[in-house]
Amino acid sequence: MFLDKKQLRNLEAYEAPLSGIKVLDFSEVLAGPYCSQLLGDLGAEIIKVEPPWGDSSREFGPPFIGKNSAYYYSINRNKRSIAIDLSTSKGKQIALQIASKCDVVLESFRPGVMKKLGLGYADIKKGNSSVIYCSISGYGQNGPLSGKPGYDLSANAASGIMSITGEEDSGPVKPGVPIADIGSGLSAAVAICATLFATSKHGGGKRKGTYIDVSLYDTLVSWLTFQAASYFATGKNPNRMGTAHPILVPYQAFEARDHRYFIIGVGSDNIWQRTCKALNLKQLAKDERFLTNSSRVKHRKELVEILGRSLRMKDARQWIKILDKHGVPCELIATVGEALDSEHTQARNLIIKMISHDGREFKSIASPIHFGIKGTNSYRRRNLAGPLLGNDTIDVLREFGFTRKQIDGFIEEKIVVTRS
Repeated sequence: MFLDKKQLRNLEAYEAPLSGIKVLDFSEVLAGPYCSQLLGDLGAEIIKVEPPWGDSSREFGPPFIGKNSAYYYSINRNKRSIAIDLSTSKGKQIALQIASKCDVVLESFRPGVMKKLGLGYADIKKGNSSVIYCSISGYGQNGPLSGKPGYDLSANAASGIMSITGEEDSGPVKPGVPIADIGSGLSAAVAICATLFATSKHGGGKRKGTYIDVSLYDTLVSWLTFQAASYFATGKNPNRMGTAHPILVPYQAFEARDHRYFIIGVGSDNIWQRTCKALNLKQLAKDERFLTNSSRVKHRKELVEILGRSLRMKDARQWIKILDKHGVPCELIATVGEALDSEHTQARNLIIKMISHDGREFKSIASPIHFGIKGTNSYRRRNLAGPLLGNDTIDVLREFGFTRKQIDGFIEEKIVVTRS
């Protein structure tokens, strides 16, 4: 999907759900920027506030695309950048004036930092009584761990997620993507959208100030779901099981003759019968040890060994074709490249081509949210790929009531930084 000038004009005319909503985003690295990118894709105007040296994720590389990292570009489209030194009184006043005219303020500092800067919820609310103020932190705004620096890795460890991730005979494993950061960003975006919706539905357009507290730790603890339910019911800690499922069998990866791995997901006894037919293992369909899911869980080891031997008789793609024919949930375990290059990914318009400020064309992941049957997304900004540091400082300051003389003074005093 390449966005030419005509497509960009059409998208600019598209009335996205959050059109007209202004978000002042003080966050950096991943959880917060992922949240604001989601809001931006939904049509909100995102003003990204950066320190004079920039969001640290700009340097998370290699790989780099021009001066910025590929990491930075993956979570900062549809935004404008304004660079302010918030440690100065004038910098704080600039931020307060902009915040007074925004619907949402988003930050991801450690608890107490924004208050110390004079930009906490109470400070912002004085000039904007209806502001939605969302804080994303490692461990939340209270509790014994709240003062600790919080990273995705920390949340994975503290939440219990890492203890159940990995093979049974291996050590704990971190998931391959930052699920705490991404999940928290999603939680924050949902909370912000819910608050905006409540205003439009119940408030008659009048919104009270709202404070939202989201943490990486809380998000991952909430994701324990049935694993937590199992612990509450038995008092026993769940174990690492690799790709296997603790209460469904078979529901895991198997190795084929060509050494490719693929998954089979038997979610019901009817699917189990179809699986036996597909694998030409009709005797298993009548074996009392495997008739029900409960019995299959009880005899997991024997069944997995039988299936493993059988499934090594053909290549993975051969099995996928056979299992698909019988309506058995299955998938080849794709590499990242295979997933991104797949026909289905292309059909779903999940890849977009962007152009960096220095003219470099590169690919990125599109929004997963599609409006309408064919899907419409809101990639409308001229700085689609992600803004350069301070790219929009002057424009934003003028829009929010600062004179050119004031702006020139801020630049001279190094209160703000501009691209030029």
